[in-house]
Amino acid sequence: MTTQRTSGRRKQALAAAAAVAALLTTAACGGGGDDDGGSKNGAAGFDAANNKVAQASAVKKGGTLKFGGAQDADSWDTTRGYYGFMWNFARYYSRQLVTGKTEPGKGGAQLTPDLATGLAKVTDAGKTYTYTLRDGVTWEDGKPITSKDVKYGIERVWAQDVLSGGPTYLKEVLDPKGEYKGPYKDTSADKLGLKAIDTPDDKTIVFHLPQANSDFEEILALVSASPVRQDKDTKSKYGLKPFSSGPYKFESYSPGKSLTLTRNASWKQASDPVRKAYPDKITVTFFSNANELDQRLLNGDLDLDINQTGMSPQGRTTALKQHKANLDNPVSGYVRYAVFPQSVKPFDNEHCRKAVIYGADHVSLQTARGGPVAGGDIGTNMLPPSVPGAEGQKYDPYELNGANKTGNVAKAKEELKACGQPNGFSTTIAVRNNKPVEVATAQSLQASLKKVGINAQIDQYDGSQTAGIIGSPSNVKKKGYGIIIMGWGPDFPTVQGFGLPLWDSKYILQSGNNNYALINDKAIDGLFSQYVTTLDDAGKEKIATEINHKVMEGGYYLPFVFEKFINWRSDRLANVYTSDNYSGMYDFVNLGLKSAS
Repeated sequence: MTTQRTSGRRKQALAAAAAVAALLTTAACGGGGDDDGGSKNGAAGFDAANNKVAQASAVKKGGTLKFGGAQDADSWDTTRGYYGFMWNFARYYSRQLVTGKTEPGKGGAQLTPDLATGLAKVTDAGKTYTYTLRDGVTWEDGKPITSKDVKYGIERVWAQDVLSGGPTYLKEVLDPKGEYKGPYKDTSADKLGLKAIDTPDDKTIVFHLPQANSDFEEILALVSASPVRQDKDTKSKYGLKPFSSGPYKFESYSPGKSLTLTRNASWKQASDPVRKAYPDKITVTFFSNANELDQRLLNGDLDLDINQTGMSPQGRTTALKQHKANLDNPVSGYVRYAVFPQSVKPFDNEHCRKAVIYGADHVSLQTARGGPVAGGDIGTNMLPPSVPGAEGQKYDPYELNGANKTGNVAKAKEELKACGQPNGFSTTIAVRNNKPVEVATAQSLQASLKKVGINAQIDQYDGSQTAGIIGSPSNVKKKGYGIIIMGWGPDFPTVQGFGLPLWDSKYILQSGNNNYALINDKAIDGLFSQYVTTLDDAGKEKIATEINHKVMEGGYYLPFVFEKFINWRSDRLANVYTSDNYSGMYDFVNLGLKSAS
């Protein structure tokens, strides 16, 4: 997923997602000074909610939970949303067969039953998944949620001509040949013609996969697998007022301005083992200026940032000095990097790619990203630490956090000689114009490459048009973009949920492409094929590690950082923790307040 999903990873939406800006939020009365402990005003302490639960015992039922944000969702339609914060927030008004556990850190990435009575009964060598719906699950008008509602909600993913933007994993796994045309073109009377899903009765749903995929339950935990009731489907307008299957429902929504959720009186706690529904009301206020958002958080007018992409530099500086006890510094799950399209010479030669990797000053790049606290740890490879099979900085094949930390001119010149460019070459770095931190990163890279004879000019393109500019391989070649600056986070916490759109040759697309390097490697493709039919966790982790090694050995990427954020939580917040399931964001679904006032 790109930065706003995450996505991480949808093929087209991803790029947009990644482009999303930071939202700031929350505060309460301000908080602690420079120490790491709690403050007189009630903040929990620096990093108190980072992979652990802060203020769990203080939570009370009631009150208004106040989000702020600098970016609205791409869509609140469960089929179309691709931003990571949207997936997190959507669980207030949507349910899935299974979802992530409401636990901090790695525990949050484990699956737990939601609408279903249990995890799947898996048969037929991993190709058949059967679920039973629990009793008492209802829509906001009190009518029961049925297996057909779940099937219909999933079928909407096929309607890409009307409902584009969201992840399409379900379509690719259940109908790889693209035979089903979606519910709006379905000629069957009930519009439930997708053959891969059976609904023998209202409580039973059975999925038949043409080929096994060991992450299929992870895919069903995405909000794109939420039920949608046919008679409430307003198609392209559904995101303006989704019909609720969760504890809250839309009261009002003004795109780009505000959103208010209120309690869904038909939701029953007894039918929902996941959600506690502590607040009475949830509000979101959107700001066009990130500094204004940060100020409102610092003032205590808001409780947290819905975007969860870190405070802006100005607000962050004030918060670290005056309100450190209100801050957490999680690893985000995103890797920030430069990638080298092989269609642009001389990057069709791996030694030219490696010359850039060795020539870059990795400390300078980390500083440009915000330093060790706000930017992250120096990136040494391409698998985020939250993904099983990752080795973190221990896997450092180019010694980016070691001997070559500030760049190695001699080694870079060796590689230039090996690629037939002993005197260096000229190229262009493509960077989004709406991402100041990315522009700063490009300038850092430009300066260090000059020392090794690589002259890079910087082209700032329209960041809102990412999918059509760098997502078009023909445009990348035409523009001569030899280096693209980007970032990516997992759609779900596995190597498939992170790397498939980036590294598998099947995902090289003519538009909305995310395999920017145009990697077409039979070994990598083969490892992904092996991964999806491997059902044991240890085997999957081993393959994930192998894929990462193959990607790094090819020199397709220069990782900058394993990204970290500085995120704000107000003094009022209770039961707050970060989750690996949402790339280090706070898990929104069971946030509460210390008092109902």
